[in-house]
Amino acid sequence: MNVKRKGEWFEWMIPKEWEGIPLQELIKTKIKAPKGLVHQWRQHNGVKVNRKKPYWVLPLYTNDRLSIHLFPKEDYGVIPVYRKVDVLYEDDHIIILNKPAGVNTHPNKENETNTLANALAFYYQVNGISTKTRHVHRLDQDTTGAVVFAKHSLAHAILDQELKERSLKRTYVAIVHGKLTRKSGVIKAAIGKDRHHPNKRRVSKNGKYAVTHYEVLKYSPKLNVSAVRLTLDTGRTHQIRVHLSYIGHPIIGDKLYGGQPLLISRQALHANRVTLKHPITNQIIDVTAPFPKDMKKVLDKI
Repeated sequence: MNVKRKGEWFEWMIPKEWEGIPLQELIKTKIKAPKGLVHQWRQHNGVKVNRKKPYWVLPLYTNDRLSIHLFPKEDYGVIPVYRKVDVLYEDDHIIILNKPAGVNTHPNKENETNTLANALAFYYQVNGISTKTRHVHRLDQDTTGAVVFAKHSLAHAILDQELKERSLKRTYVAIVHGKLTRKSGVIKAAIGKDRHHPNKRRVSKNGKYAVTHYEVLKYSPKLNVSAVRLTLDTGRTHQIRVHLSYIGHPIIGDKLYGGQPLLISRQALHANRVTLKHPITNQIIDVTAPFPKDMKKVLDKI
C-alpha cells in the first residue's frame, strides 16, 4: 500500500480494494480508528481527501489521497530526563525499547522522573520529535526487556486493541528454582490481590482468570535452576511471578514471591521478544531484546 508521512500529516493512496467504501466506514474498518479519535478529527478538520475538506458519506476511489493529521505537536506528558535508551525498533509510528532493571516503565507518582518514559521523552526532545510518550504495555520495575511505545494516538489505539486481543505477543524468559516435572505445560489459576500485602498478588479462586504457557529450555543440576520460556494468554499484574511461585518454582531473585538471590539480586525475568502487526502498514514486526549482562551470566552457567 502506498503510504507516506508529509509533515504533521500522514497520507494513504487509496488502493483498488478500498474503492467504493464511504469515508466514514473506511476510517473505521480499514484505518481502524476508534470513534473518539474520529470525532476529534472531524471537530478539528483533521481529515482531508485530495487535500480538501471531505464529505464523510461519499465513497473514495482508487488513487484518491486520504490525509489524516496524525502528528500534531504535543507535550511529552512527562519531564524529559537523560538516560541512555536501547532502541530495538523505530519508525514514524512506533518505537520499541529494551528496558533495563530498576526502572519503572512510566511515572507512578507525581514528580517521578527516573523512568523509561522520561528517558524516551528526552530522546524525543533531542531528535526533534514532539509527541506524548504512550506506552502500550508495562514491565515491572526489575523486569527487563522489550517495551512498545506508540508515537501517535491512532497507533496507540490500534496496538491497545491488539494487546487486548492477544495478537500483540510477548515472550519472556525466566530462571527459576528447581527442575520442573514437565518439559512444557499450561498454568491456569486465577489471580487476585493479596489482602496482607498491598503490592502483592496471589492465586485466588475469586481472582481474575489467568493463563500462562511455559517451556523448559534447560536445567542445571549443579545450580538446581531451570531456564523457562513463557507466553501469556492474559495480562494480570505479576502474572508470571505469581504462577511460577504457585507451581513451586519461583523466579530466582524474586524475594516477593519466594525466590532466593542466587547469582542475581533481582528477579531473573526478561521480556525477550515482542511480535505485533504494524498499526499502519500491517506488516509483522518481530523484535528480540538482548539479555542484560546479569541474567546472561546466569544463563551461560545453566
